[in-house]
Amino acid sequence: MTMTETPTIRILLADDHALVRRGVRLILDREPDLEVIAEAGDGAEAIAQARTHDVDLAVLDIAMPRMTGLQATPELLALKPGLRVLMLTMHDNEQYFFQALKAGASGYVLKSVADRDLVAACRAAMRDEPFLYPGAVTALIRNYLDRVRHGEEPPDQVLTPREEEVLKLVAEGHSSKEIAEMLFISIKTVHRHRANLLQKLGLRDRLELTRYAIRAGLIEP
Repeated sequence: MTMTETPTIRILLADDHALVRRGVRLILDREPDLEVIAEAGDGAEAIAQARTHDVDLAVLDIAMPRMTGLQATPELLALKPGLRVLMLTMHDNEQYFFQALKAGASGYVLKSVADRDLVAACRAAMRDEPFLYPGAVTALIRNYLDRVRHGEEPPDQVLTPREEEVLKLVAEGHSSKEIAEMLFISIKTVHRHRANLLQKLGLRDRLELTRYAIRAGLIEP
């Protein structure tokens, strides 16, 4: 290895389905900077592997027998304080997402789009950036709207009627393309409204969304 090459990220992969592990391993091992060096079939085995292997990142299935990824995460972090953890899940589920962040995970990746998101999530985790699946942004915006409605969180700046329309549609989970069609505006205009909205809500990017979630008590720091 030359001095300019990036050091390889050593990964511990835990999932109770051997077939899923094989598929995920193929995605990760294709990348020059990622290498799976240990595998486990459940959370307890993942902890045992972390004791004997020098790993930088653990990719854990949320739901595993004997010990889940959620239960294993705090123990893994106590064992190896510098370790980063990513949750891999079949469930596009807000509750699981918030539990994963509470447990100390850096990110949440849906298995259905692992081939698209997982590599980016691994690299983001190693840069100490949270990786949120797209539905998480919707979940946080929905929560923000509920808080405003109950008077808990005054908006920093007043939203225009059009921005409110866009915000409501984002919170309902519509894509930019769908919103553009529903409001008879271009996708570019929808993106501009979304950017303005996030700025007005003080949520400029994924990192700030996570900070907001902590502030709102959705997740603990």
